Amino acid sequence: MRDSPRSSAPPSSGTTSTSTAPRPRWYWASCSSPSPPRAPACWPPSAPGWLGFLARPIGGVVFGHLGDRIGRKKTLVTTLLMMGVATTLIGLLPTYSSVGLLAPVLLIVLRMLQGMAVGGRGSPPWPFRPWGRGGAVLIASEHAPRGRGMTFGAFAQQGSPAGSILATLSFALLSQLPDASFDAWGWRLPFVFSALLVIVGLVIRLRVEESPEFTRLRTERAVARVPLGEVLRHHPGTLVLGVLASSIGIAATYFITTFVLSWATSDLSFDRSTMLNVLLCYSVVQFLVQPLGVVLAERFGAARTVGTLLTLNFLLVPVMYALVATEDAVAAGFGISLLGVTGAMNYAILAGLLAQAFPARVRYTGISLSYQLCSALIGGTAPLVGEWLFTAGGGSIVPVAVYQMALVAVSLVCSLAVLARSARTADQLD
Repeated sequence: MRDSPRSSAPPSSGTTSTSTAPRPRWYWASCSSPSPPRAPACWPPSAPGWLGFLARPIGGVVFGHLGDRIGRKKTLVTTLLMMGVATTLIGLLPTYSSVGLLAPVLLIVLRMLQGMAVGGRGSPPWPFRPWGRGGAVLIASEHAPRGRGMTFGAFAQQGSPAGSILATLSFALLSQLPDASFDAWGWRLPFVFSALLVIVGLVIRLRVEESPEFTRLRTERAVARVPLGEVLRHHPGTLVLGVLASSIGIAATYFITTFVLSWATSDLSFDRSTMLNVLLCYSVVQFLVQPLGVVLAERFGAARTVGTLLTLNFLLVPVMYALVATEDAVAAGFGISLLGVTGAMNYAILAGLLAQAFPARVRYTGISLSYQLCSALIGGTAPLVGEWLFTAGGGSIVPVAVYQMALVAVSLVCSLAVLARSARTADQLD
């Protein structure tokens, strides 16, 4: 796939991306060398992205430990500040021509801090995404009335499509700048202005009370001493199932906003602005229908709803690729949005599913590791594997579709297994 300084596919931060916002790739281009090499759009062009991405599980361990030891609220506030400062500073970094090799070193450090913060609260490390999974899902579900944890946790998941909408709009707006202005200063604006949303998020989180379940654990002196050790010793099967159950919920967005976008603009006849509009429609649809997943789960049961949604998702994967391959914008938008409906509703249920899977004393660690190990090992590598399969298959999209369908099948089996475990545990407690 092709690439250029202002390629048809939105740039990545050196990782596979989950939105179309401008990210540090332009900065890396300006700070790493006077004439940086270009790489395929969905392949990591630089070390910072991978270091940031691989730092996520580390953040999951560190902040999962803190969340289970000192409290959910304090940990969430810490990760929000850490993310906000690092993201804003990326927009203010000097270039290679100003400070030489110190520029890429600073970027690497900030990307690693972002990655660790992501691991602790679960939200993507890019402008306009101050919400997230992991800790945010946990504190929302633990504040819920009995039996409504899945519903409350689902609202924390709304940050993902909301962030995608803002990110796509910001990129579409900035792409109207002349190339010289965009490369000189335009790409910095989302990073700098993200500080405003961090302030909003901080005000909201400071007003949230500590989780009732953690307060109870602290009162009863039942807080886990070493949460990671307890998860690995007593809940290894649940952790593995949690990672695999998250597969398509996390990988789907990487497939669509990275691989499909690059494929459509490089190998098909779509231009950048058309695909940005398609992805914007996809994000809006996701935002609107995602909460319906938990409504269905409460009405018909989580297992039946997850089974139905992921079965439909499995069947719609080849339909989506076939519609995009028509090179018609309306057909492509319909196919991506149709697949996104089933995926988004399942993604809403995933939050509560994981929250129920782990006991309260190690829940922060268990959820964070489930999300971040999946992101690092499965979700983030999805477009890379897709690109490799596409190339190895001689330009055929069939192997990519088969791989995505395999991830759906894995998620289906493991999600049902997690729900079955949670039900058995609930029965034993009752």
